[in-house]
Amino acid sequence: MRVLLLYPLFPKSFWSFEKALELVDRKALLPPLGLATVAAILPQTWEFKLVDRNVRSVTEEEWNWADVVILSAMIVQKEDFLAQIQEAKRRGKKVAVGGPYATALPQEVAGADYLILDEGEITLPMFIEAIERGDQQGVFRANGEKPAVTETPVPRFDLLDFSAYDNMSVQFSRGCPFQCEFCDIIVLYGRKPRTKTPAQLIGELERLYELGWRRTIFLVDDNFIGNKRNVKLLLKELQPWMAEHGYPFHFNTEASVDLAQDQELMDLMVACNFNAVFLGIETPDEDSLALTQKFQNTRDSLSDAVDAIIRSGLRVMAGFIIGFDGEKPGAGDRIVQFVEKTAIPTAFFSMLQALPDTALWHRLEKEGRLRGSGNINQTTLMNYVPTRPLEQIAREYIDAFWQLYDPLAYLNRTYRHFEKLGTPEHKSRLRKVSWVSIRAMLIVFWRQGVLRKTRFQFWINLIKIWQTNPRVWEHYLSICAINEHFLEYRQIVKDQIEAQLAVYLAEEAKHQAEKQTPAGVVQEVA
Repeated sequence: MRVLLLYPLFPKSFWSFEKALELVDRKALLPPLGLATVAAILPQTWEFKLVDRNVRSVTEEEWNWADVVILSAMIVQKEDFLAQIQEAKRRGKKVAVGGPYATALPQEVAGADYLILDEGEITLPMFIEAIERGDQQGVFRANGEKPAVTETPVPRFDLLDFSAYDNMSVQFSRGCPFQCEFCDIIVLYGRKPRTKTPAQLIGELERLYELGWRRTIFLVDDNFIGNKRNVKLLLKELQPWMAEHGYPFHFNTEASVDLAQDQELMDLMVACNFNAVFLGIETPDEDSLALTQKFQNTRDSLSDAVDAIIRSGLRVMAGFIIGFDGEKPGAGDRIVQFVEKTAIPTAFFSMLQALPDTALWHRLEKEGRLRGSGNINQTTLMNYVPTRPLEQIAREYIDAFWQLYDPLAYLNRTYRHFEKLGTPEHKSRLRKVSWVSIRAMLIVFWRQGVLRKTRFQFWINLIKIWQTNPRVWEHYLSICAINEHFLEYRQIVKDQIEAQLAVYLAEEAKHQAEKQTPAGVVQEVA
């Protein structure tokens, strides 16, 4: 069996980082770990080719070679996902699909022969049996069963083009113990975090090391510290492995904000060469946090928590959301003020969206407030009717986004962040400096240190970093470079949201006008 594993295009988003990736000659931030894992679970007597369309297109030779095409996608990839299904069917190929989008909205996946839903450790064996029986189609579901990820094999990293990616991906756990109303992770993976064994995860790192990877690894766990006991067991075994191998990787991950309350855990992460963590802060408004059941963010001061994590040596990235029910006007400004106060350089900001099958989705559906699933991204209007005017939320969103990624504001936040960033006691082995990294540095120097309004402050801040915290200067420059992406992306957000808002307001005006007509008045009365 010849299997073409196909990963659809992402639209431009917070996480696409096109302009920043161009500086270091990369095509995409992260590889499709899910498809690499699928290839490891399927029979190893089958043949595999993996094509990430964010890196390159499928060749005619690859289309002709394939017996079956397997696709996986998130909701944001919906458009190209559906298009590639049709392209495969046009060529007479059998098509199997899975991943978060197909699992959440299987009724939208037209044309696929096989729906491999939920978690593949359970449903891929069902698919294999169907293929062996000669079944021409099928829907495979886990029916609430969750697999033990201790049985998940090492992903087929060898199928990936390492030169195309800025980060590599591994996964230690699935699931999250919290119950945030808007989150689909607990719907997909449950509230009981399931972890791999330390030996299992280190085995994956060994494989990456053997294949020559020597850059950042992103642990894609939606809450890496969901099971703190098991995470500490992992880190205690990982630290000597990292030391023995000369700290070949940096790690980034996602975690809940209660990380700040566990100094031992933060110290272990830093000792293992973790240098950044993404926090779901969402909003500084406690009423909104309580309403959406994100109680873990209301127990302690959010700004103190961010500060504690930074000083421990972990750069903080954070997610923020505007548009919660009952939210008071000015939420956008309050988010900007919080980001400035805490000096978080990269604040991932979006309007709230109701994701399929979440508690929020079901509540809004019951209240008759959903506006469809849509193509959810930071450049799309909310997919439900909020409790305050949509126009007000959208304009606050645009304005806050514009402020957050003003070149000078971003530069100064980055400097203040790295000024207090703790540094690990260990030292990584010196790596060869490539021409690509030198060129990227020179471009940043030219654009931010000469061309823009940041020109004077850029050099002042860089000199101060060299003086006050010299061990972080390369890391500091890499985060300065990321604003090359956001400078372009904030304009995209502004243009696309304003265009959608104009259409929305025109439709609302038309609806109001129709209500004023005699027929409309009669209809309203009726």
